Amino acid sequence: MKHFPNFITSLNLASGFVAIIFAANGHLVTASWLILAAMIFDFLDGFSARLLKAYSAIGKELDSLADVVSFGVAPGLIIYYLLHKSVFLNGPIDANSESLKTILLMLIAAIMPVCGAIRLAIFNLDSTQATTFKGMPIPANALAVISIVLSGHYSQSPLLSSFLNTPFLIVLFTLILSLLMLSRIPLLSLKVSNLKLKGNEGRYILVAFVLIDFLIFGALAIPLIIPLYIVASALSLLF
Repeated sequence: MKHFPNFITSLNLASGFVAIIFAANGHLVTASWLILAAMIFDFLDGFSARLLKAYSAIGKELDSLADVVSFGVAPGLIIYYLLHKSVFLNGPIDANSESLKTILLMLIAAIMPVCGAIRLAIFNLDSTQATTFKGMPIPANALAVISIVLSGHYSQSPLLSSFLNTPFLIVLFTLILSLLMLSRIPLLSLKVSNLKLKGNEGRYILVAFVLIDFLIFGALAIPLIIPLYIVASALSLLF
């Protein structure tokens, strides 16, 4: 049973890899659901490791490698596709193009997985982030990216459609997420050791915010999860 958490981590990595294939072929909604599956596996591997007390150095490294693929590279490819589509007005994706514009789009999209990898390297060497993160965790970055895809698809919101067709806003979105990963802003860790209110105030605030968010906005609520996460993290500092 000691290798069971690593098996779940491998499912995270496999989900991220398949998401990349779908994203590369323009199936962004399917890719987003696969990234969401990877998030579930990412949660379950840590949960099972704590439950079985099956910790290992290999597991820690494997987890980071899987996270780079699923929550860095896969979302970065989605960003590239969205940028390319918005700039070339629904023209075909041509990765072999040598145009300066296409190269620039690739470089912008590459910022996300690079910053995600740096974020993970810092996290692995920082023992102070056991209960509180410093900077946005890389799964939250992936959630922010897939939220605009899923919400745009299921809500059919003109506002989100306008956002997804505006290159400047997508670039700004990418840079903000990338910089948040490298920041030292204190944010909640969602690892729960018990269900008591004491010590979990910020987590319960976040759950309440998200439930209210979905009750009010439905599918449009998805892109608001990360901003609510940041607000709940700030409020948790008051306790």
